[in-house]
Amino acid sequence: MPLALGTLVVEQVIAESVAAHELPAAGGFEPLGGCFAGLELRHVLTRSGTNDEGTTWKSLPPTPPRVGALPVRSLVHLCAPRRVGPLPVLLALGLLTVACRPAAALLRPPIPAPPALTAEAPQLWVALAAHLGQGPLQLEAAGDPLQLVDARGQRHSGSRLALRWRFEPLAQPLQLERQVLGPFASFESAEQMALAWAQPGRAVVIAHPAEWEVWAEPGLAAPAGQRPRLQQLRLSQQLVPELSTPGGWRRLEGPVRIAAPGGLRWKGGTYAGPFRLQADAYGGWSLVEQVPLERYLEGVLPHEIGAGAPAAALAAQAVLARTWALRNQHRFAVDGYHLCADTQCQVYSDPRQAGAGVRRAIAATRGQVLSWQRRPIHAVYHASNGGVAAGYEEAWAGTGLPYLRPAVDGPPSLVAALPLPLTEGGRLRTLLQRGDQAYGAAHPLFRWTRRFDRSQIIQALGPRAAAIGSLQQVQVLERGPSGRVVRLALRGSAGEVVLQRDAIRRTLRGLPSTLFDLTSAGPGVWRFEGGGFGHGAGLSQAGAIDLASRGWSLERILSRYYPGTTLVGLEALAPVGSSGGGP
Repeated sequence: MPLALGTLVVEQVIAESVAAHELPAAGGFEPLGGCFAGLELRHVLTRSGTNDEGTTWKSLPPTPPRVGALPVRSLVHLCAPRRVGPLPVLLALGLLTVACRPAAALLRPPIPAPPALTAEAPQLWVALAAHLGQGPLQLEAAGDPLQLVDARGQRHSGSRLALRWRFEPLAQPLQLERQVLGPFASFESAEQMALAWAQPGRAVVIAHPAEWEVWAEPGLAAPAGQRPRLQQLRLSQQLVPELSTPGGWRRLEGPVRIAAPGGLRWKGGTYAGPFRLQADAYGGWSLVEQVPLERYLEGVLPHEIGAGAPAAALAAQAVLARTWALRNQHRFAVDGYHLCADTQCQVYSDPRQAGAGVRRAIAATRGQVLSWQRRPIHAVYHASNGGVAAGYEEAWAGTGLPYLRPAVDGPPSLVAALPLPLTEGGRLRTLLQRGDQAYGAAHPLFRWTRRFDRSQIIQALGPRAAAIGSLQQVQVLERGPSGRVVRLALRGSAGEVVLQRDAIRRTLRGLPSTLFDLTSAGPGVWRFEGGGFGHGAGLSQAGAIDLASRGWSLERILSRYYPGTTLVGLEALAPVGSSGGGP
């Protein structure tokens, strides 16, 4: 390994076919970009091309001179600590070199997958906190003392447990090698790419080190038009937890199991557990609650639709949240748990906040899910569709789903007046201006207006702004049948960036939805006049609340937003191994 005074140099081989837009700018994270474990990664070659979302990148900021000929090499320098995303290096970054291909490299660290969620064992592993390891961890009992047992059988108890982290050498260095595509704007887009890349007997996984990525074993042919990066790593350290005890700091062996007889206080809430402290795929640790599925719903419904929703709307949300959890239980399998607790999954918080109405809705639908061909459906939902539902393919890349179709969401008179596609005959403008007959029109973001000026858009693009130069034009290139923008071009003096589907709102974060009309509001200013809040596919929570207030039943609401699906019990589903990634 080359070593200079005061500087650790790490070489990361990048496949020769990879363009520079697929490498992170200095200080970024991809996942080897940025400052981590006291190191900063930079890439040295700049070129142009198109990324996984169809976004054109012209160049990267200036980097050090090119080192030798391709394959491209990356330099890692010592850097001062600064705030970054999750601890991004798998296990740790001790000595890391990739001058030659190891004989027995792994795609990722050997993190065990969580147990499958089944009708017989309906328990979820939910990460209350992920990417731990950059600061101390305090655990506080809500009642009786916490009971901790690590993998070596060490037992400790206390009302408050204080933990810290340290690096220690691995007995045997770990060799990692993988192809990487991403980042993707959402799990849904990453999943579609993983499905396109998958082959029987070959490893392809979805990961979330900071943004969604797809990892595949070397040598596996990438989907058409995709150029993955090749990463080869040698890891010689790992991060381990230590517990404060009367006798000093005691090293713990993971996974660490924690029982909380009176509950665990966490971020203002109380959780029953039991809990696990376990390593993830990026070098950090996760605090995971093992929570029964029905109790999990008590922590979801109040935060997703609101405890005051009518009974049929609450029941519909209970069915969908249960179905969504079952369908997405592979979402964080690479990290050894099923789901997160934030907006990358369903928001999950203190189950004690569930009122009587929420508990009745969960009990009335206990064990019930929506299915298609004996599999749990992709039970996506959102706050408001603005009067027209989106098809799956309008929100995310991939093939459409038979039960997620574009449709005007209103009484028969409105549906007859605005036949699809709304892209013709000025029907989108009519909906946006006179669509107050639609279901859910009382939502505060049923109609909205936003303005973006040149500087705001350039700032939102971040490193991609270099591809544009001085922004001159924002233009809709393509709409879907519901009128939603599928492709949006940002053009300037140096080139253009094209945002697609979920990447539009991921980039222009002030936009509530992609259902909008775009006009100029003066030099360098653009007006977005739109409707709805969220991706628009599946159930509109505002629509469900409206329909339930009109007397619609649970079954009628679900059949409207997911036509052709069937309400069944968990026991009626096909084996869980065939559910992930299916329709």
